[in-house]
Amino acid sequence: MGRLDAVDVGSKKLTVQTEFFDKPAWRIETKIYLGGELKKVYNEDLSSTPEADLQRRVNEFHQTKFDELVAGLKKISQ
Repeated sequence: MGRLDAVDVGSKKLTVQTEFFDKPAWRIETKIYLGGELKKVYNEDLSSTPEADLQRRVNEFHQTKFDELVAGLKKISQ
């Protein structure tokens, strides 16, 4: 379970990858890559999230981080 998005930023590719891990406890990890180089990692504990809501929470977390990055890049380019 996870998500992957990529956009071109100038001559480099910005990649946002979110993965779900079940051990040692449920959690998601979003990794930000620019030009193939890892730049930042975000984590969130999902141990209290009901199983039926896991994919929705992964999608929300991923989309929030992706939107934040795109908004920041738009501000920089203006």
